[in-house]
Amino acid sequence: MKRRHFIQKLSAATALTGISGLATACDNNKQLTILHTNDVHSHIDPFPLNDPRNPGMGGVARRAVLIEKIRKQNPNTLLLDAGDIFQGTPYFNFYGGELEFKLMSKLKYDASTIGNHDFDNGIDGLYAQLPHATFDFIISNYDFSNTIMHGHTKPYKIFNKQGIKVGVFGLGIELQGLVNAPLYKETKYLNPVEIATDMANTLKEQEKCDLVICLSHLGYQYHNDKIDDLKLAKATKNIDLIIGGHTHTFLPSPVTASNSIDKSVIINQVGCYGLYLGRIDYFFGDQKITNSSTNRNLQVS
Repeated sequence: MKRRHFIQKLSAATALTGISGLATACDNNKQLTILHTNDVHSHIDPFPLNDPRNPGMGGVARRAVLIEKIRKQNPNTLLLDAGDIFQGTPYFNFYGGELEFKLMSKLKYDASTIGNHDFDNGIDGLYAQLPHATFDFIISNYDFSNTIMHGHTKPYKIFNKQGIKVGVFGLGIELQGLVNAPLYKETKYLNPVEIATDMANTLKEQEKCDLVICLSHLGYQYHNDKIDDLKLAKATKNIDLIIGGHTHTFLPSPVTASNSIDKSVIINQVGCYGLYLGRIDYFFGDQKITNSSTNRNLQVS
């Protein structure tokens, strides 16, 4: 999809859902806002005004202003990232990811999963930057047992927002053939569908989470047998929302798919480089989802 057409559709959709979202919020007791990014790739500054594709768009400072405004409107907000924080500008080449983690910490990210480019300075390089991150790294299908990253990630985390239990787990793409083996060393890749089934069941059925989110760096869609977000939704149950990354997919609006028991799963991805901030609002009554307003991906400019 051409980006100009995407922006036109996005503006219209945002206006409509903004109105419906306000009406719904008045009818329900609790509102939970999910904000998210993916594949920011070390883009700290906005694009220059003479850029032919994204003039003046993006930038961490502008994202921070937008996030703070939304948090003031609704303190029950989670800020998540779907991986590939590193690689793409000289900031990464010079500072090795330190600046990216420090800025995400300033923005008060709640959690991120790990993308393939986050290994670009090797697993030792990733580990070296962890002290600069005040947020958690959640990855369920990478076994770091025999690596320096062992014990420094979580398979899942539960957040409590005004009594709403939100369970978050993470899935990474297969590294073999995509990342040079010496960079990820003895990291073991586990089957994402099997892991997602276990994680979602644990969070929904055992931990009794009201909302289950998968932070996915698998990719939105492949036209082959490779696992992607759409296939993951279809093959599992108990996942309410998949926040995607890796394929730099600019979705005009979040997609709704059916899971293995024919219940709806929302899937979203906001392209790359911090050009957009994803937003999805959930409304709860008696700790059950009564409604959700989507199409709220926000242009950072």
